[in-house]
Amino acid sequence: MLVRAATAVVLLAAFLAALFLLERTQFAIVVSVVIASGAYEWARLTGWPATVAPVYAAACLVAWYALLQLPGLLDGVLLVALVFWVAAAPAWLARGPGAPAPALSALAGLVVLVPAGLAMVALPRDQLLVLLGLVWTADTAAYFTGRACGRRKLAPSISSGKTWEGVAGAAAAGLAYAIICAMSAPSLRAQVQGAIWVPYLLGAAFLCAASVLGDLLESGVKRAAGAKDSGRILPGHGGILDRIDAVTAALPLGALLLRQLPAA
Repeated sequence: MLVRAATAVVLLAAFLAALFLLERTQFAIVVSVVIASGAYEWARLTGWPATVAPVYAAACLVAWYALLQLPGLLDGVLLVALVFWVAAAPAWLARGPGAPAPALSALAGLVVLVPAGLAMVALPRDQLLVLLGLVWTADTAAYFTGRACGRRKLAPSISSGKTWEGVAGAAAAGLAYAIICAMSAPSLRAQVQGAIWVPYLLGAAFLCAASVLGDLLESGVKRAAGAKDSGRILPGHGGILDRIDAVTAALPLGALLLRQLPAA
């Protein structure tokens, strides 16, 4: 537990330093490392040979970089992510643990990683922190609520530790966080007014659910591969995908929702 906590503190400090001290191009290089590492782990988990996994990681990186140069396509990419997380990912999980055909696995990895990476670079710093804070708050609340009073398993064939009580805790904490942000964050306070509160809170609840779905999808991929973690690069945590699983779902969808808010 001590090693896990220490790694989390180091990761958070490194991320905040990169976010606030680096220029956009430099920050994009940091994000590219995360994407390449996550793609490599995805390839290994979904059955690609060790000799092919680096090629797949490079292909994901090229796709991400190419789309980064075409900001006019961002909304379209985020919509693709929306369709994937609302329709394709639940259908995949409903089938139970099991990897799809290699071509579908490769495509899924692209949709999981590339839109999240694009959103991370495209979003203003304050909005990125708000979204990540929502994910972290929901994830932490789900963990402690599930441990304290979790009884009904959410998806026992995929992840034995996740419960419906944990999901409820995540939603409650996420909504409280969203309310606090809308009342205190300058980027949101002027936008969330009057009737906008209703879709804003519905969107926050939707993102909490998306973060759980992202976590579940990675758990399903690991279960199909017979792996406990996606990798061993992070002491006490596992791999890169183990740390960004919820973010890969919530971040692109959150970016899409934020772009629909009325201008201040």
